[in-house]
Amino acid sequence: MKNRGRIYFWGIILLPVLLLGCRMEGFVKDPKSIEIFNALTGQIEEVEKIYKTDAQWRKILSPEQYRVTRLKGTERPFSGKCAIPKAGKQGLFQCVCCGTDLFLIDKEFESGTGWPSFWEPVSELNIREESDNTFGMQRIEVQCARCEAHLGHVFNDGPAPTGKRYCINLVALKFAEIDKPKKEKLEKAIFAAGCFWGVEAAFAQIKGVIKTSVGFTGGTVKNPSYEDVCTDKTAHAEAVELEFDPSIIPYEKLLDVFWSIHDPTAVNRQGVDIGSQYRSAIFYNSPEQHKAALLSKKKLQESGKFKRPIATEIVPAGVFYRAEEYHQRYFQKQGIKPACRIPLKQG
Repeated sequence: MKNRGRIYFWGIILLPVLLLGCRMEGFVKDPKSIEIFNALTGQIEEVEKIYKTDAQWRKILSPEQYRVTRLKGTERPFSGKCAIPKAGKQGLFQCVCCGTDLFLIDKEFESGTGWPSFWEPVSELNIREESDNTFGMQRIEVQCARCEAHLGHVFNDGPAPTGKRYCINLVALKFAEIDKPKKEKLEKAIFAAGCFWGVEAAFAQIKGVIKTSVGFTGGTVKNPSYEDVCTDKTAHAEAVELEFDPSIIPYEKLLDVFWSIHDPTAVNRQGVDIGSQYRSAIFYNSPEQHKAALLSKKKLQESGKFKRPIATEIVPAGVFYRAEEYHQRYFQKQGIKPACRIPLKQG
């Protein structure tokens, strides 16, 4: 009876702790530093996140800037006009709170809404998207990734090529006139390794990957929808297109990640997903990528890691059709942890 009493006592004490631990599974504390893309240098930089008290924000922001960026307010439509850079210059909009690069002026379009609208940010690293269910609506809020300033919302009714409309409060931005941003260093890579949700999630966490897009390539049908590809009659593969900085993450390292996140010996399937759209494939964009892919595949086959032959196709890159917007960053938008293989650590 004495032992039972002790067990009962410690059960009462530890149960809440255990339950809390279960609820905390998958919870990740905001990091002290994050990676940000610098539009002037064309490189990814690791910077400190910015946290301030309300009193500190009020000292550096105007009342309207504070209301919009820190209290998630909305400015009146048609209340301001975007600046226009001088001839030979480029315009860049930065976060009014912390100066993080957000939108290039040549990505802006006239939406008729009364707020500045952009079809693409400088980099997906520089913004964060959060679900917003206020006012009885379901929207996606756009925040500055570095200081969490409220910028506006993003909608799926924008122009090609992204189909997005970043509807941003002008008061949340500050304009900088700059020389043309350096993007010559960036390269593209396309990989297919099963369901593109998990493949994108794996590559998105790799340092040096600037942008990821899921879509379809390698098929015979123009502008296929997700439903079209799911019929397994279009010959397209579910794929992920990466934009990366080779000075940070060389193509050979991306190949290592590719091999580590799926079974390259499986033919037209990955796990429970069956069909040619789930095939393993590398779509190269240059002779250098072709050579690197062939060498990487040969080394892996000769390593003895797999008893079966590697089935991965290595073919020239063709037209990449971006998938519907709800597929982009799917796990991130749903707030769920990807149930996929963890990529090899790089660097």
